[in-house]
Amino acid sequence: MAPSGTRERQDVALIVGGGPGISASCAKLFAANGMAVGIAARTPDKPVLQDLEKTLGVRRYGCDASDPAAVERMFSAVARDLGTPTLVVHNIDGRVPGIFGKRITDADPAMAFDTIRTAAFSAFLIGRQAARLMLANEPNADGVRGSIIFTNASAALKGFPSSGAFAMACHAKAGLAQSMARELMPQGIHVANVPIDAAVGVTQEDGTRAHRRAGRTVDDNMADPDRIAETYLQLHRQHRSTWAFEIVLRPWVEKW
Repeated sequence: MAPSGTRERQDVALIVGGGPGISASCAKLFAANGMAVGIAARTPDKPVLQDLEKTLGVRRYGCDASDPAAVERMFSAVARDLGTPTLVVHNIDGRVPGIFGKRITDADPAMAFDTIRTAAFSAFLIGRQAARLMLANEPNADGVRGSIIFTNASAALKGFPSSGAFAMACHAKAGLAQSMARELMPQGIHVANVPIDAAVGVTQEDGTRAHRRAGRTVDDNMADPDRIAETYLQLHRQHRSTWAFEIVLRPWVEKW
C-alpha cells in the first residue's frame, strides 16, 4: 500500500520490437492490468500495432533500436507521452533473413555483424536508456524502481549447427542481461533474461496458432505468446526478496 496521502504511480510499460506475437500479447495483457503502454517498432504502421492503438490506446513509436540517437528520442517521447517507464521489454530476435541456416564457412560476415547489431547491440542501447530513466524513479512501496526483461532464445544456452551468428548474438544478450542484473538489482531495478526454447505459435485469423517456419501448433507443441506475456507480468510483479534472473520457457514436448 502507498503511504497515507500519496498515490502509487501508474505502471508505464514499453515494449520494443512490435509484432503480432509476444509483443502484441504483452501489450494486451499489460493494458488490461491498468498500465499505460507504448510499443516501438522499426515499422510502427503494422496492422497489428494500429489495431492495438485503436482498441486499447497503446501508443506507437517508430524506432531503429540499433541506432543510439533513435533510441534516446524514442525514450524521450515515451516519457513525455506516458511517463517514465517502469517496465521495459526488449523483444527483438535480430536475425537477418539471409543468415538463417548458414554454415560457418558460408555465412556472410556483413549479415553476421547485422545480426549482432540488431539483436545484441539494440539490447544494450535499450537496456542502457531504460536504466538511465528508471534510476531516477522514486522506489515504489516495495522499494522497486522498475523491471527490464530481455526476450532471448535457446541459442543463448546452446549454439546450434549452422547458427553461429545467432548464437553469438544470443550469448551476448544473455551476458549483457547478467551484467545489468548484478549492477542494477541492488539499486531496485529487476533485470530478467528469458530464453524461449521453442517456436512461438502466433494466433491466426481462424483461431489456430502457427509459426512461419514450423507450421501449425499441435497439442501445445509451440510456445503460446499469451502465456509468455503472463510470465513477463509475473516477473515484473515479483517481490524483490525472490527476484528471478533467468527463466527458460519451453513446451512440455520440447527436447532439451
